[in-house]
Amino acid sequence: EVQLVESGGGLVQPGGSLRLSCAASGFTFSTSGMTWVRRAPGKGLEWLSRIDSDGNTFYADSIKGRFTISRDNAKFMVYLQMNNLKPEDTAVYYCATLGHVGQGTQVTVSS
Repeated sequence: EVQLVESGGGLVQPGGSLRLSCAASGFTFSTSGMTWVRRAPGKGLEWLSRIDSDGNTFYADSIKGRFTISRDNAKFMVYLQMNNLKPEDTAVYYCATLGHVGQGTQVTVSS
């Protein structure tokens, strides 16, 4: 059973940073691409970033240059380092793979 558990969200001021983590289990992590998406209040899911099994990374224009995705295959973890956060980054952030999505972690950017 695929399980994805996100953590690391919270309240941060504009310009601040957070690092989200996603603990993965129940599938062959090292050969699976991993994705981060988010849902802002009143909006649909927004694709943010993907890291494939070779470590190649891809980003949405909205976060390019501010967010960095990474993975640790030995720990079955994927991360999203978020810098220079803006109020419009407020959302529930989810990691996803193989058609599965975690429960999400709330990020609120506010002064």
